[in-house]
Amino acid sequence: MGHVDPDVEAFLDEIRGRLLGEHVATGRAEISRRADLSLPMVTSFWHALGFPVAQTDSGAFTQADLDALRRILELLQQGGDEQLLLGMTRAVARTADRLTVWQTQLVAESLLPDDPCVDSGMDVESALEVARQLAAAADIIEPLMTYAWRRHLYAALTRMVSDADPDGANSGPIRLVGFADLVNFTAYVRRATERELAVMVQRFERLASDIVTAHGGRVIKTVGDEVLFVNRDPVAGTATALDLVDTMAEEEVLPQVRVGLAYGPVLSRLGDVFGTTVTRASRLTAVAGEGRVLADEPLSTRLAVQSGFTLHPGRRRQLRGIGLVTPREVRRSQGERREPSPVRQLL
Repeated sequence: MGHVDPDVEAFLDEIRGRLLGEHVATGRAEISRRADLSLPMVTSFWHALGFPVAQTDSGAFTQADLDALRRILELLQQGGDEQLLLGMTRAVARTADRLTVWQTQLVAESLLPDDPCVDSGMDVESALEVARQLAAAADIIEPLMTYAWRRHLYAALTRMVSDADPDGANSGPIRLVGFADLVNFTAYVRRATERELAVMVQRFERLASDIVTAHGGRVIKTVGDEVLFVNRDPVAGTATALDLVDTMAEEEVLPQVRVGLAYGPVLSRLGDVFGTTVTRASRLTAVAGEGRVLADEPLSTRLAVQSGFTLHPGRRRQLRGIGLVTPREVRRSQGERREPSPVRQLL
């Protein structure tokens, strides 16, 4: 890590104590003995958390580390499967890593809204102030995180039970899958500053998330200029796509979007979705025009009997990995969009 100023090192030690408790052991061997857990299991747990195992040879373990290891031991003694426990740890750790980076950046931007260097690095005093504020708020934030986890757990369990097939022949939950892609994003990247690019991506993510959520859908992931979302209801999912197009057209800082939609079974794994339906939506996005929404044939069949949409057949296309398809461009029926829409009220 290089040379660290003694005052800064003392500050970080104080933060560690506030967040993780007092120092109780040095190295894996000592914490293993104190937790009454095997050394290989301690090593596997630390690795599942996403930290280099080498750090544990002489690293300082805290009361929080000891408490977590004892909880692992308790679960194992109750018959818990070791690989399942490590898998659950890995899932929480990956989410926590992204979450804490995101929260740190949000606090930094709120403290330094006009500083162009926030995205690429801060001065020491600013960094210390961000750390100070987040550490002070940790006890308030933690219960909210637990609440959010329980709420999302209930929602996930509800979806799982609803998707279950009484005959056990389910090929996967049926979902509308949508990809929304900012058009000509690469050209914007070349001429925008880092700060402008960060503002653009954050604005896109926030607008897209609000619109998807307002229609009862879920954002699966965002990757810079693209958002992947799903919805159990094909009509609500299609309305999501049309609202994305209309909303981005009204944004001065964002380019227009194009959206590909597909309807069918998906494979859900590690918080992501996979399968032919997902691939079809992605391929349709790639051939959609600016400000256009393309639907695959299964979705078009469902929308054909719904009021509020018009379908315009496109030319037959060969999509890589999919084959020949005849996508339909989806538009709103004249006068169908209400003003103000519930989505715009959220923004």
